[in-house]
Amino acid sequence: MDPARELLHSWTIPVDENIFHLTLHREDLTSLYPGMIRYVLEATGPGRLPAHFITNTYEYSPLQPGSAESAARKTAEIWGGELGRDPDELFRQYARSPSVHPSGPAADLVIIQGSPRPDGNSAILATWAVNAAHEAGRTAAVIYPHDLDIHPCIGCYQCYNTGTCVFDDDMGSVIAAVRGAQLVIVCSPVYTNTVPAGLKLVIDRMQAYHAERALNEGRTDQKALMYSVAGRKGEENFTCIIRVLLGFFHTLGITPAGEVLIDSADTVHDIRMVPGKEQAVKTQVRQLL
Repeated sequence: MDPARELLHSWTIPVDENIFHLTLHREDLTSLYPGMIRYVLEATGPGRLPAHFITNTYEYSPLQPGSAESAARKTAEIWGGELGRDPDELFRQYARSPSVHPSGPAADLVIIQGSPRPDGNSAILATWAVNAAHEAGRTAAVIYPHDLDIHPCIGCYQCYNTGTCVFDDDMGSVIAAVRGAQLVIVCSPVYTNTVPAGLKLVIDRMQAYHAERALNEGRTDQKALMYSVAGRKGEENFTCIIRVLLGFFHTLGITPAGEVLIDSADTVHDIRMVPGKEQAVKTQVRQLL
């Protein structure tokens, strides 16, 4: 995405024999969210990495005083004074190299195994998919959200400033794995009519990946599959799961390409006893890899 950019103000600040520049731009991100505006303050000077202050309108709740524009303009006023007094200190605090996204397991297939039970029916679905990938000569990695340190999303919207989350935890490696995969599969049991809590953490925190893709024009060639197991009988038990996962895939910018839904698990207990399901999983994985 290339947001519409408007220069609001520019300053030239001479300090000894050096010339420093401050610019404040307004960027229209309404293609992402209604009324989202981002303000980018940049300081540049000879032999220095640019310093940035970035904020957007969605960071400010209705009960919070001030606004993104007022914060940006106030910071510009402060930076102008600091550049005149001690430019080295300002650049030391705020200049950063371009963000480098962390790497994750390089795999053709990435499976997010949403169940906290490592030996349950969702794990069986994941195993079928891994075996199919290996039989096709492709690589696979399984992610277990419940074993990871993942902070809940707090809805701060600061990821739309930089394309990265404010929290430095295991979610970075999850995003990296998904970014590099050709095929993404989510395996989830039905927990109280929706996905388990650990999987929901991943879904919410993928907002940062949505921001990254929106700001940097991410890839569009990936596919996704959704696999789910319900204890009760009836396809209606998967209604919320399907809606949640379709929304998740939309956030990822990944095209949904199929599903395997198995009900009556409370009666069957072991889904390996259900005819045709293993073959259905393996056929889908082979076709998409």
